[in-house]
Amino acid sequence: MALAKVVYDRRTELGLSQTELAARAGLTQAKISRIEGSDTIPTLPLLAKLAKGLNASLNIAIDEDDAQVTLTAHEAA
Repeated sequence: MALAKVVYDRRTELGLSQTELAARAGLTQAKISRIEGSDTIPTLPLLAKLAKGLNASLNIAIDEDDAQVTLTAHEAA
């Protein structure tokens, strides 16, 4: 659920549709929809593509009782 929220929040912050993000990330719109709906278990290569498409670094911290996901936006060129 945390991944879905940060992806949705970053995508909307950038003003991108799911289709536009999919094109930037080399994924399909359906895959973006599944990620935002928490309907998929993403692989590391997929997470890397997603981070690139969102122009951000994806950070995942996993503790015994908690997992946190954050996106850190890259500086504008």
